[in-house]
Amino acid sequence: MKKKGAFIFMIVGLAAAILISIRVGSVSVSLQDIFQAFTADSKGTAGIVRDIRIPRILMAVMVGANLAVSGVLLQGVMGNPMADPGITGISSGASVVVMIVMLYLPAKAASLPVFGFIGGVLACILIYSLAWKQGLSAVRIILAGVAVNSMLGGVTSLISLLNSENLQGVLSWLNGELGNKSWTQVKSMAVYTVVGLGMAFLLPRCCDLLALGDKNTKSLGYNPNILRILISAVAVFLAGISTAYVGVIGFIGLIVPHISRMLMGSGHKSLIPFSALLGAVILLLADTVGRTVIAPYEIPVGVITTVCGGPFFLYLLRKDTKGYGN
Repeated sequence: MKKKGAFIFMIVGLAAAILISIRVGSVSVSLQDIFQAFTADSKGTAGIVRDIRIPRILMAVMVGANLAVSGVLLQGVMGNPMADPGITGISSGASVVVMIVMLYLPAKAASLPVFGFIGGVLACILIYSLAWKQGLSAVRIILAGVAVNSMLGGVTSLISLLNSENLQGVLSWLNGELGNKSWTQVKSMAVYTVVGLGMAFLLPRCCDLLALGDKNTKSLGYNPNILRILISAVAVFLAGISTAYVGVIGFIGLIVPHISRMLMGSGHKSLIPFSALLGAVILLLADTVGRTVIAPYEIPVGVITTVCGGPFFLYLLRKDTKGYGN
């Protein structure tokens, strides 16, 4: 009953966050404007709602859900509550490849989600190659991930220095940018999100098996290394497509799973869908704060999540994390 109530509360919270995000901003929006936004001849403020705010809101909801679920899966794979797509280097891998395409192959911009996934996969392969030693250890994976993330951050800085004159359109993306999203992008993102989350919702048992430890997983007839690769592939897909569309948004994959675990327990059957809802709410609220706190100017949502997520990460470092490692 407690879990059911939490789900209901989160669904209501998401609906409220969407309504708040539609109404507030540099231009105030009435309920009548929201209603008129869905009519064929909507103009003025109603047009702002239909063509600017709603696409942005839907993108925030999808990206927040994707990053949160990706964090849940990575924490399950690595057995560590401090794992997330950003810290482990997967988002950095996706961002490096997407950045190269944006600067040197602009004609391929329509395929950015694919390149984001490829970049995440390459980073994941590199991490697993470095971590492999007669099998995959959760500790080695996260240490290799941190090292790869640092290295790829240097590559991003180098590319930025070499292309300083052409970075105007890329800088906002690097900081995590949800603005200026078209309905075409939203529809495309929706397809990837349905596929990615659909696969993730099939993985709770695999994640629960890894939580038992490698020896117990093997005794039940499963190969823990294959499970890690399978779960990681879905996590990389979710993080890669999100990075391709909106840039690097840190700490959603770190904060959301931890809060969800406190409310829902460690069972992934409820943890994964609840994290998707909570991730959508948190990222949407963060974006709303970013575009209203100093309106008409905006703070990129990636900056908001980093400022809030940094202290939370330090809290996790000091907190006893016994029970997550293996």
